Amino acid sequence: MIGILGGTFDPVHFGHLRPALELLEGLPLDELRLLPCGVPPHRDAPAVSAAHRRAMLERAIDGQPGFRIDTRELDRPGPSYMVDTLASLREELGAACPIALILGMDAFLGLPTWHRWERIPQLAHLLVMERPGARLPEDGPLAALVQTGRADAAQALRESPSGRILTWSVTQLDISATRIRALVADGRSVRYLLPAAVNDYIHEHGLYAEPRGFVGMAGRNVSR
Repeated sequence: MIGILGGTFDPVHFGHLRPALELLEGLPLDELRLLPCGVPPHRDAPAVSAAHRRAMLERAIDGQPGFRIDTRELDRPGPSYMVDTLASLREELGAACPIALILGMDAFLGLPTWHRWERIPQLAHLLVMERPGARLPEDGPLAALVQTGRADAAQALRESPSGRILTWSVTQLDISATRIRALVADGRSVRYLLPAAVNDYIHEHGLYAEPRGFVGMAGRNVSR
């Protein structure tokens, strides 16, 4: 089973990495792919280039078995909607391979705003990271999906290629990439918020030193 965790990773930090590691260790995942996007349709464009964000990810996960970077959204021209990404993965991995799209609870609740969202559960399972007090919806467009697809155990995700919904408790660290960028722009330390190798990279390349960041290092921007 392949886990997919998307994001701008601008920059990648422990709030991304610690939950991802807990999912990798706690669930029957063969690998967990970190999938950086370019220009997501529901938020501002990333502050730095795709190449910088990929390089920071490479430094962050260096030496960690089971983690892999998937750059298909950076390499594909045009908007990189998740439904297109999952269709591409499905074509690559085959119809029988279980794929689990990893989402925070807020992202899951906002799923109906995504491009062609109804197609997404046909292509992958939905693995929802729980946060205290959050509940799966009991009405609205997601309710029927939850009612028919909710899984009670992780092993259920390995028994079919897509269509199930599993909630999983992880350590949720209140770390924000926006806050990290603001701290760097203000000349303050971001130590202990992200891997030391990523911190070093930010300073080596002068990233986020201005309010919108220093882009530099050519890289194609692309989206969710």
